[in-house]
Formats: sequence, C-alpha cells, structure tokens
Amino acid sequence: MKRSGSADLPLHYGHVPMWLAERMSKLGVAIVETIAMEFGTSEVISKLANPFWFQSFGAVMGMDWHSSGITTSVLGALKKSVNPHSKELGIYICGGKGKHSMQTPRELLWVGERTGLDGNMLSNCSKLTAKVDNTAIQDGFQLYQHNFIVDSQGQWCVIQQGMNPMSKTARRYHWQSENLKSFVNEPHTFIYGENQGNILNLTASTALKTRESILELTTESPQKIIREVQHLVMPNHHDVQMKDVNMKRLGAMLWATHENKPEDFEELLMLKGMGPRAMQSLALVSEVIYGTPSRFEDPARFSFAHGGKDGHPFPVPVKIYDETISTLEKAIQRAKIGNSDKLQAIQKLSEISIKAEESFTPNENFDALVQREREESYKYGGRTVFGEAKPFKKPSIDGNQLSLF
Repeated sequence: MKRSGSADLPLHYGHVPMWLAERMSKLGVAIVETIAMEFGTSEVISKLANPFWFQSFGAVMGMDWHSSGITTSVLGALKKSVNPHSKELGIYICGGKGKHSMQTPRELLWVGERTGLDGNMLSNCSKLTAKVDNTAIQDGFQLYQHNFIVDSQGQWCVIQQGMNPMSKTARRYHWQSENLKSFVNEPHTFIYGENQGNILNLTASTALKTRESILELTTESPQKIIREVQHLVMPNHHDVQMKDVNMKRLGAMLWATHENKPEDFEELLMLKGMGPRAMQSLALVSEVIYGTPSRFEDPARFSFAHGGKDGHPFPVPVKIYDETISTLEKAIQRAKIGNSDKLQAIQKLSEISIKAEESFTPNENFDALVQREREESYKYGGRTVFGEAKPFKKPSIDGNQLSLF
C-alpha cells in the first residue's frame, strides 16, 4: 500500500448545476466502464490513484480545470452513477464529503458482505489512511472528504481532501493498495522506497494491531513521511492560459480532428458523420481512457473537450457533451455483444492525434483559439452557471489568425 500522490488546489466555491451534474454522471460511468472493459477494474483503480489523471478526468467532464471542486463533484457523480451497477462493473465507491465520509467504514462492511471481501480489513484501511493524512502529517489541512474505491478483487484506492482556510487552498491525497500491504513501511514514498519499520500484514491483522500502527505512525516526523511520489500544484488563476497547456499536443489534436474528415482515416469510418467539434471532444475523452500516465501532465488541456462550468476556457457545449456521451454509450453496448469496432475507432482517434505530434509545430496562437471557442459556443448550446451562451456581438477575428497549424 502506498501514497500514490497528492494535489494542491485553490479553494473554489460554487455549485454544480443540475444540467451539468447529470451529464457528468453519464459520461463518468461511461468512461469508467470502458476502461474496465478494455483493461480491467485494476486499471480504473490505478488511474483514480493518479492525481494528474484525476484532474484531467474532471476537466474533460466540464468542471473548472484547476479547482478543489473537482474532487467533490467528480466523486459524487461517480458514486451516483457507478454504484447502481457495481455488481456488473465490479467497482464500489464508498464515502463522500462531510458526514458522508464518516459512513465509509459501514459502507465497506456492506461491500464485504456482498462480495466476500474482508470488510473489516477494508474498513481499517479506510480509517488508517484518514488518520495518517489528518494526524500524522501536520501540514495544516483538515480532511473534509474521504472516498474509498474498491473493486471486486479487493484492489482499492483512497481519494481524500483537506482544507487550509488560512492559505485558501485544498490538498487532495491519493492512496493505492497495489503491491505493498504495509502502513508502517514508509507509506508516503514510492513503492521502491526504503523500509522504515516493521511491516503490518493487514490481511491477517486485528483491529487492535491496526490501532497500534496508527499510534506508531503519529510519532514519525512530518518531514520523514511527507515525501510523495507525484505532486500536482494547480495555479490560482481561474482562466486557462497558454503556459498551462502543452501546445504541441493540443494543436496536433485540433489538426487531426478539424483539418481532416473522418473518412480520410480508414480507422475512423465507424465515426463517420461526426462534426469536427464533436471529434475534438471525443479525442480528448479517448485519451483519458487510453492515454499513458505521461499524457496527463497538463490537465488544463482536457478542458478543451467540454469547457468549464464557469466559462473557462469557454462555456460547456451541451450539444457536443451529449453527443460524446451518446457515442461512447453506443460503443459500449456494441462491445458487449461482441462488436467492438466503434470502441476501436474511438481508441484510434487518440492514437492519430498522438502520431500527428511527431511532425507538428504549433504557432501558439492560443488566445485566438479560446476566442473562437467562446464565439462559437452558442452554436453548440453553450452554458455556464451564469446562463446560456449568447451570439458574440463583436466582429469575428480573421480566420487566418485562428489557425494553430
């Protein structure tokens, strides 16, 4: 068991409107189901345990790309949409924000009863990870959210978040059960880290031994156990800026989806009929599903799939969002009956974008790109928490100024 990483995020207050929350649930479960079908539930757990992937996941779902609200909203949407299908998917999401976090141990006992897993052991893991991040590390962040995600094979991850009112920031902690089974073996270092104490085998432990381990950890110095593998720091500025995005990757994706029609690619015949704007969103969703860890170093890039609820980098294009959900859901249903051609086409979409990067050189006209998205947002049913997008009144920028290619 290891701490797989953490993320520092500016506190961002507000709410998720119902029109977005419902779509987040649908897209979230579709992405999770696709990953589980393609790679197994262990990959779902592994991806959720990666702070960079999780932030990218939230951005592609239309949440504000940098804020603390991604944690609460994304996990809330997943719990709502995944748990009704847990038996089929093999994934269970427990816990939540505030008082719901306190229900995690009880929910894990329930999972144990229905899966045959050791619910007591899972419950102890939940309590211990919370205790470590809330007590053993005196970093000024008080936990207010705790989610425990476990699959039917007993693999799990923990995502929990604390708040520091003084600095107006939140810190999200990620834990993963993979390989190690120790809480006292330097839990906050990489899996190849130096052994720092006696190993506690939780698969054979009692509640008493777990409590003893908690006491042992609280005596460790914060400097010793705060070392982390992956740490994501999001900036305070709300708008998406060019420095937040890998322009080569973004530009190559736009070239592949806007400058070429699906019929130009033999691999994409199953996606024929989709417009370039829908292809843009689907390409980024495809990368969230199939991309390797190194592809998520710039989570802001994934906000170019469905914008952000506060209008950054542009209003959420509801019609495009719905087309993304529909396309992915249809691909999943076809795959369930043995016809995975549409799912393969979605995978090819991200592969083509990645291949285009090899020879692509962007002109870095980032502001013009964002401006174009904002001007055209109303065409796709653009919405924010402030209302519907309206036709842009100012004269459009010359088309030649908008090119990234």
